[in-house]
Amino acid sequence: MKRLQEIEQVRWDLALRYRLIETVAWWEGRLTTGHLIQSFGISRQQASKDINTYINEHAPENLTYDKQIKGYVPTSVFAPRFIENSASAYLHLLYQNNERQDHIEGLALAYAHTRVLEVPDRPIRPEVLRPLLKACREGLRLETEYVSLNTPQAEVRLIAPHTLVYTGMRWHVRAYCEKNGQYRDFVLSRLRGEPELLGLSDNGSAADVDWNTDIDVVITPDPRLEPVQKAIIETDFGMVDGQLLVPSRRALVKYVLQRYQLDPKNLNPKPEAQQIVVKNLQALKPWLYD
Repeated sequence: MKRLQEIEQVRWDLALRYRLIETVAWWEGRLTTGHLIQSFGISRQQASKDINTYINEHAPENLTYDKQIKGYVPTSVFAPRFIENSASAYLHLLYQNNERQDHIEGLALAYAHTRVLEVPDRPIRPEVLRPLLKACREGLRLETEYVSLNTPQAEVRLIAPHTLVYTGMRWHVRAYCEKNGQYRDFVLSRLRGEPELLGLSDNGSAADVDWNTDIDVVITPDPRLEPVQKAIIETDFGMVDGQLLVPSRRALVKYVLQRYQLDPKNLNPKPEAQQIVVKNLQALKPWLYD
């Protein structure tokens, strides 16, 4: 509780820099002003000030300066105040910097030991995105042209979008479709023309039952695996009592399964390849298929 209160009292941009200070110092064992300069585009003077402020005002016992390696190192009593003491925080930083290294001088060299497989962006036109954002913010209806595999010829749709969603593979917008009288997902790269903003809609996110109802996706090791193999999978996924509970909105269940590379219709004949299955598939079926 004390740590959370301390974070809340720090200006958000400083809190981000303090998180970087702790993450790099703890996981890499050496922090320099260069880390802050490369990640935030600030001056060396500002970076030095941030490190000193972090030490003097928040964690005087966490870091010490090592003249030999010309950097700050964590002490034996290092206790993070702005990050969780987990590997995930550092790996998330590596992922973020991998995306930015082509644009910030020095990052490519600093993280040369890291490789991230990126998903190619699907082209989304600015003239599509801007009115969508406005419609979501202000609860407006929107007239647009849309194509799908079932209707490859563009057709006019009247929709009331409320939330943009990234599934890890593509962006779509959750919206009420006046043609079908239902809330549906519209892939942004399949919107055509220039959407036209209309008046206020009576079908906002509050009326989207599947969006507002939570459900757990329960994942377990493939039951065909041997007990020792199951134990490996349980550790891989951080399962508790042999299962992993993945919280989801009902409207996003199918995307959760996609992220875990689970296809309920096609079970791999090799359990070593399948590895995991959905335990509560029957309960999820109403939201898996359109």
